Amino acid sequence: MSDYLVIVESPAKAKTIERYLGKKYKVKASMGHVRDLPKSQMGIDIEQDYNPKYITIRGKGPVLKELKTAAKKAKKIYLAADPDREGEAIAWHLAHSLDVDIASDCRVVFNEITKEAIKESFKHPRAINMDLVDAQQARRILDRLVGYNISPLLWKKVKKGLSAGRVQSIAVRLIIDREKEIAKFIPEEYWTVKATFQKGNDQFEGQLIEYQGKKVELSNENDVTNIVKQLDGNEFSISKVTKRERKRNAAPSFTTSSLQQEAARKLNFRAKKTMMIAQQLYEGIDLGKEGTVGLITYMRTDSTRISETAQTEARDYITNAYGNQFVATEKRKEKKNSNAQDAHEAIRPTSALRKPGEVKEFLSRDQYRLYKLVWERFVASQMAPAIMDTMAVDLKNGDVTFRANGSKVKFPGFMKVYVEGNDDQVEEKENLLPDLEEGEVAYSKDIDEKQHFTQPPPRYTEARLVKTLEELGIGRPSTYAPTLDTIQKRGYVALDNKRFVPTELGEIVLELVLEFFPEILDVEFTAKMENDLDEVEDGNVQWVRVIDEFYSDFEKRLEHAEKEMREVEIKDEPAGEDCEECGSPMVYKMGRYGKFMACSNFPDCRNTKPIVKEIGVKCPKCEEGNIVERKSKKKRTFYGCDRFPGCDFVSWDKPIARKCPKCENLLVEKKQKKGTQVVCTSCDYKEEAQQ
Repeated sequence: MSDYLVIVESPAKAKTIERYLGKKYKVKASMGHVRDLPKSQMGIDIEQDYNPKYITIRGKGPVLKELKTAAKKAKKIYLAADPDREGEAIAWHLAHSLDVDIASDCRVVFNEITKEAIKESFKHPRAINMDLVDAQQARRILDRLVGYNISPLLWKKVKKGLSAGRVQSIAVRLIIDREKEIAKFIPEEYWTVKATFQKGNDQFEGQLIEYQGKKVELSNENDVTNIVKQLDGNEFSISKVTKRERKRNAAPSFTTSSLQQEAARKLNFRAKKTMMIAQQLYEGIDLGKEGTVGLITYMRTDSTRISETAQTEARDYITNAYGNQFVATEKRKEKKNSNAQDAHEAIRPTSALRKPGEVKEFLSRDQYRLYKLVWERFVASQMAPAIMDTMAVDLKNGDVTFRANGSKVKFPGFMKVYVEGNDDQVEEKENLLPDLEEGEVAYSKDIDEKQHFTQPPPRYTEARLVKTLEELGIGRPSTYAPTLDTIQKRGYVALDNKRFVPTELGEIVLELVLEFFPEILDVEFTAKMENDLDEVEDGNVQWVRVIDEFYSDFEKRLEHAEKEMREVEIKDEPAGEDCEECGSPMVYKMGRYGKFMACSNFPDCRNTKPIVKEIGVKCPKCEEGNIVERKSKKKRTFYGCDRFPGCDFVSWDKPIARKCPKCENLLVEKKQKKGTQVVCTSCDYKEEAQQ
């Protein structure tokens, strides 16, 4: 018989922890929550201070029975669910089901699954923190009051299967508002003038910046012509040379949000995938002789704080691997975000000494890539700043001034290990200028005048949306991935080229919710609600008061909506063609992933097919079919012949309607970091795509 029973959330974790604790401990998994609100009803007694009615989750009976049997044999029970609100609530539910005194020292928490961390945590058990439990309970009840009141309304007035949660509604609103911005955007013309300069054997580029001592704004071709014709020959005097040193600091270690953003940029991971793999790395990986080890710290956090021990280990590693000059001169003091709970550390490797290459053979490709990202980001965060030598050179010809900018890395610092990605621009690269001195002369060789147009704000990628929600104080680390998943499953938004676009259904639901429940879609109101939940966690506010303040107004709006909300019929739009199976007209229908074509004779005829878009290019393989734009199962755009399966031509790159001038083969548009290029599929021909 084991003296102690330890209950964790997952079986993977249980095996690792049991090995660390020894024979006196039996570690079992609850497989997450064992109790929750019932799915079939509201489960909240509004008249009795919003008292929740918890039941055993369907299918958890055998798990609970096994835990109760083990509990009877143990001298002491430790509840070791995850170190956050949700984990505290799971521990509380387990205590209730197993008759454990919540005031006893039954709760054990750890931020990483390593032998030292586990053993240390069992030296300091504590009582269940009811403030944390109440904060989680308040969130759950709030979401239930919103979801189980608004959703049936939407089912009645629009269609079955809809929902309207607090955080998901704000996410949908942001996507729809951005789409409206894009639709209203009016492009403005502007021009740039660049010149290639020659000094001796050296060439470099500069851009027109001033005319008659004032900054130039070139809004049309006439502005360009008027200034360029003021140039007197091609001789430019170097009027000013500015050299300076610039420091660039490393990014801090990952939070949940920044990990999701960077994994999207650098690894092309969706938020849901990032969190799934991070969970695996946290719970533990079998490293052969070393056994199962947790490779990263807990992955749901909004803090960039790092423990003293981890900092010291990283600094020692950097000294040995790169030299003392690469270690930051001062230990990093992280700035705390005003919205951050700062419950535990940033996401980091459990040991800086466990290099990615050394564990690669034990990891899947995706596990290795994510672990490498976490390891590099953490190590870099403890390294010295990079030092850049920058140089700005002004070249004058009469009243016209061009400027050439150059930079080079004087000392790489943290960049030796890692450089943070960027949504808006490519990573900074060296641009070397020759040695230039004031008073010297350079000669312009080519002057390039280019027309441009301002671009609308970009649609949200998953990474951008997570970043925006975090900046607005909407949601918390554990909510981002499930929120993005939900709004897609409900059919409110779809991903097009990795960017969110709203669906007709999403726009209809948003309009109704905005009309009758504006506070649900109010960013400030929702952010305040998150802060109120934090106050509950800190023990400053009673959770019932937070719920009551919300529900007193919400109930009135609900009564008004029941009477006044109009019914919306989403009519099937004719597709303009007949069903090839029964001859009935085909119609456009709205599904989870957007519109598709279906037979109007449903359910007698169940013929469906995707909507394809012709791009005006003949198939280069069979020369009979037309190339159409399609979507893969993962919603990635590709191009294929409309005679499929008769013709199997397929391309990830968009074909264009002319042939290669060099070899007469297919040309395609290929997306690059710097823009789009037209390339030949058979030879080395390339050209810049027309904007």
